[in-house]
Amino acid sequence: MKKLIYLSICLSLLSGCTSLTRQEKIHLQQLKSQGVTVEKPVGNYEKPASVLFAAGLNVLPGLGNFYLGSGNAAEPSQWLYGFGNLLFWPTSIIWSVPEAAIDAHNINQRELLYYYQFDKNGKKALQDAGISLE
Repeated sequence: MKKLIYLSICLSLLSGCTSLTRQEKIHLQQLKSQGVTVEKPVGNYEKPASVLFAAGLNVLPGLGNFYLGSGNAAEPSQWLYGFGNLLFWPTSIIWSVPEAAIDAHNINQRELLYYYQFDKNGKKALQDAGISLE
């Protein structure tokens, strides 16, 4: 039984988490060098996911992942992680709370990038601030 728990923890830690591509990381670094971050956006950008709320909800079985899997910046893979965390609850609290916080932060960063790259208002806000994302 202990081996199964350890195996499930290792697999969850390796398979979970929403990640950013190398190109997204480069663009985020460019924005950060010009003073634009998720915490200090330019224009009307609003974070779609709360890091603390997602982490707090994952104390309960998988609810933080279900929160990230629905809503404005829904990440469909979060539903699978939520069901996995539900199956291994209460042990899943060990990995699911930090996982949800990391995932929410990455989702917010990805949405910030999409806002400035593809949304008309986001492009205009960067242009008005004299910031280039190339």
